Order: sequence, then structure tokens, then C-alpha cells
Amino acid sequence: MGSRKMVTVGATLMSLVVAAASARALDLNGAWAGDADNCSKVFARKGGQFGFSDMSDVYGGGFIIDGDQIVGKFARCRIKARKDNGPNVNLVAACATDMMLSSIQFSLKEVDANSIIRLFPGMEDMEIRYFRCPAS
Repeated sequence: MGSRKMVTVGATLMSLVVAAASARALDLNGAWAGDADNCSKVFARKGGQFGFSDMSDVYGGGFIIDGDQIVGKFARCRIKARKDNGPNVNLVAACATDMMLSSIQFSLKEVDANSIIRLFPGMEDMEIRYFRCPAS
């Protein structure tokens, strides 16, 4: 095999590896609670979709991700940028509350398919673990 063909084959293999790695982006869709045992206390089904229970914040709160939307009890965000890096994902979101608009950065790390950790860059000992609630 000539060197030009080897370079072409090598480039093709590298692009397949990169495509496979990026295809394995962390799936964040779903309802996420701070305590898996409190999913039914934090979230309530409304019209077949997750919503927040009246007392959700008493049970540790959480958030819902649906596509490029992040919804909390008191804020709604739209993901503007996302960068996946292995088990880590960094998000930049434009968020709105009743009183203000802001841009927020989220750094998340996948623990397993149904749990993530929110990291706070610059505060190495600070993190919050969230658990994906069952869809049913």
C-alpha cells in the first residue's frame, strides 16, 4: 500500500473514531432530582410530561431537561452551547426568572446512565449529584 493510500486510510479511520466518540454524547433529557428516592415528591406528571410538585423544593428540588430547554421550579433556560468531552459536558445557557435574565455555565460529569454530578469550576470540593427519575 502506498504512503498516500495509508494516509487516506488513516485519516478515514480517525474520522470514524471521532464520529463515534461524538455520537456518544451524554443524554441529559429527563427529570433530574437531588435524591432518587424523592422523584415522586419533586415531580408530578402533568399531561404526560414532568412538572414540579407544589412542595418540590422541600425534597431537594431538581430540574427537567428537554432538548435545549432546562427548566427549574423558578427559572427556564435555553442551552446556547454544548461541549462534550468524554464523561464531561459543559453547557452555556441563557436563563430567565421572573426578575432577571442571565447566562449560566453548567459543568456536568456522567457517573452512569442515570446519575450526573454538577461541578463548580474553581471550587474543587463543591459538587451536587442528581439522579434521573423514571419516565413512568
